Amino acid sequence: MILRPDGAVAQSASYQDQNANTGNDLFRPPANLFQMMYDYKTAPGSGSAPGTTRDVTTETLNLRMDHSLDLAPMWILALRADLPLVAKNPITSDNPNGDYVGGVGDTDVQAVIIHNLDLRWTVGFGARLITPTGGDTLGSGKWQIMPAGGFRYALWEISPSSYFEPVIRYDVSFAGDPTKRNISNLQFAPTLNVGLPDRWFLTFYPSPDIRINYGDPITGQTGRLFLPFDVRVGRQFSNNIAVSFEFGVPIIKDYPVYNLKTQVRLNVTY
Repeated sequence: MILRPDGAVAQSASYQDQNANTGNDLFRPPANLFQMMYDYKTAPGSGSAPGTTRDVTTETLNLRMDHSLDLAPMWILALRADLPLVAKNPITSDNPNGDYVGGVGDTDVQAVIIHNLDLRWTVGFGARLITPTGGDTLGSGKWQIMPAGGFRYALWEISPSSYFEPVIRYDVSFAGDPTKRNISNLQFAPTLNVGLPDRWFLTFYPSPDIRINYGDPITGQTGRLFLPFDVRVGRQFSNNIAVSFEFGVPIIKDYPVYNLKTQVRLNVTY
């Protein structure tokens, strides 16, 4: 979900505020954005013997392209495409020894409509389509649709680049391999970004990792809720380049999305 000042709003914004965009603000997208993200994640997986579990490591190099279009005064269409290159070591019928295997994961495309209400408030809604290009080992094996919505509230009292940006989305599968588990979970990110001096920034809950699972259970699941501590710290090195590091660990993992998550992200706006 994505928004940026437009028209008269952009003219009223300060020069500092315009340059504060690191490419991470989902409701204020630049015209063009390239992101390269390296994720390292561990999560419970099936063990070699029935009923046992083991940690599965997933490493992902995700290549992302964003492009936004001005539809009308105060209205924006934001487009996104992801190409994940995945390496992981699950035990499956095709990989009984749990060796590392790699390839293209589940690719996706996204479209979001954004409306700037005024200088402080912005709203948006859209959907993401996830395709099962990763197959049985590197992906879910399911087609998925993910409608989403949220808003942005500028926190100029803290700094020009600070904002509160809650986003909610629902991930549901609708086709694909009938032997794979059905996906149905609510995802939430109460994102709070704090702009710091010298172009540093600190973001709490930058990713929609708070989850409630209504679909088929996954390995190690004992309930529906996954609540992590998730934080990102980064710096904008120029008007067009920003680098950040994200760290996530579970607080409640009845629905065990991950045991540990780290991400290094390079954003290039143009």
